[in-house]
Amino acid sequence: MKKKVVIGLLGSTLDRGKGPKRWDLWRPTVSLCQHEELLVHRFDLLFQKRFSSLAETVMSDMASVSPETKVQEHNIEFDDPWDFEEVYGALHDFAKSYDFKVDKEEYLIHITTGSHVAQICMFLLTESHYLPAKLIQTSPPPRRKPADPGTYRIIDLDLSKYDRIAQRFEKEYLGDLSFLKSGIETKNKKFNALIEQIERVAMVSREPILLIGPTGAGKSQLARRIYELKKARRQVEGNFVEVNCATLRGESMMSALFGHVKGAFTGAIKDREGLLRVAHGGVLLLDEIGELGQDEQAMLLRAIEEKRFLPVGSDKEVQSDFQLIAGTNKNLGSEVAAGSFREDLLSRINLWTFHLPPLRERPEDIKPNLEYELDEFARKTGKRITFSKEAAQRFVKFATSPEALWTANFRDFNGAVTRMATLAPGGRISTNVVDEELERLRRVWVSSSDSGNLEIPEKVIGQEKASKLDLFDKVQLAEVLRVCSKCRTMSEAGRILFSVSRKNKKNPNDADRLRKYLARFSIEWNDFKKHHG
Repeated sequence: MKKKVVIGLLGSTLDRGKGPKRWDLWRPTVSLCQHEELLVHRFDLLFQKRFSSLAETVMSDMASVSPETKVQEHNIEFDDPWDFEEVYGALHDFAKSYDFKVDKEEYLIHITTGSHVAQICMFLLTESHYLPAKLIQTSPPPRRKPADPGTYRIIDLDLSKYDRIAQRFEKEYLGDLSFLKSGIETKNKKFNALIEQIERVAMVSREPILLIGPTGAGKSQLARRIYELKKARRQVEGNFVEVNCATLRGESMMSALFGHVKGAFTGAIKDREGLLRVAHGGVLLLDEIGELGQDEQAMLLRAIEEKRFLPVGSDKEVQSDFQLIAGTNKNLGSEVAAGSFREDLLSRINLWTFHLPPLRERPEDIKPNLEYELDEFARKTGKRITFSKEAAQRFVKFATSPEALWTANFRDFNGAVTRMATLAPGGRISTNVVDEELERLRRVWVSSSDSGNLEIPEKVIGQEKASKLDLFDKVQLAEVLRVCSKCRTMSEAGRILFSVSRKNKKNPNDADRLRKYLARFSIEWNDFKKHHG
């Protein structure tokens, strides 16, 4: 069992008292140690030097009422207890220098004592996880009875445990676009404009929304945010139901989505409601919608248009009124041309279509997302991790360069930050930790790109032409095409492909060099990007 440690400010007013009559008073710091059911192993008492005499009296009284509590004194100075900047700075410095042992100790921040400014600062430091703790608030007994310690309440600032508070908090920020961006202050103009448009649409429309973007670009998280925003505005009352269509196959897909009746097929021992009905009154996210089969697509189209469908094995229709958010990393137009996706379904779901850009196209958002990931790490682990200045510069420089492929987008990014934060010695990420992570990312991206690389030339120039290439030329062309498929422009691809030799040229024309190389194989950039970009 973890030891309980209380951190609190000496109350220069509430903790006062002299002579025997002081025991008739309710003194919050002393009274906190009088609760029999709350065993405080250590009390870290913060006070200014000018209150040393009062601190000695209070510590002596704490020792007499709770001999098992070790009182540890900390001197903390600020001239004006009502100066927010000064008080916050002093308490922030204390929090950063404190040796927290969250695996062995449970921390409680006493917010009853100190000026109102100091209490607010303690709250903010706890909320931001600089103090990895819960709050404890004490109150006097109703009639100030002698020896009555009053009451206390422990407050966990994890709002997910307090539904009413969480809902109230969300409603206050309904008009704030940062809600849809998870509070991240993104800088990319196109992305911010996209979020503004999504917010406007989500608040006035119940028509399907189609989110297109590569794996890991944040489609699922954005869909959930849209749902939460709509629910807070009382636009939906039902559940948020998320389905990854790529994980469903055959008969199980039909049954999972639309439900079935008992005896519909072997193994159907009882009725199944189906996820579309579970989403009634709410939002249904069909991620990777391009993986649905033709039969499922037909039934989904009817469910969207008529709000009704037939469960598997049933001759009785059921109803479900939900808003659809579809996600895909495919070009559904190409899928329609290939005959694998219904044109009428695409026409129905692409009224509001939004393209989420990959992380590599948002280099200006690397820094704010880095701060977000560190905050999330602190929230989950209770450990506040920071970068050294040089380490931060090195990581951001790499992360925003053409060399950073971010093939899995934010999944890659989150993994990188999590690994660095976990391995950070003393809670500070060094250049050595960054260098190790960058090397790992390079290896992963190279190895992942190797798989199936030699098939690319066959897809681009045809099997007959590819078969006439030497293995040397085929491997080289495959790598060039892989880089081109990840880049927006020829210039960007050229900078990566010619990153060494271009340094020796006064006026490097990377795009022209790449164009000439591709021309050897009769490959036009625009045509290639249209079908393989």
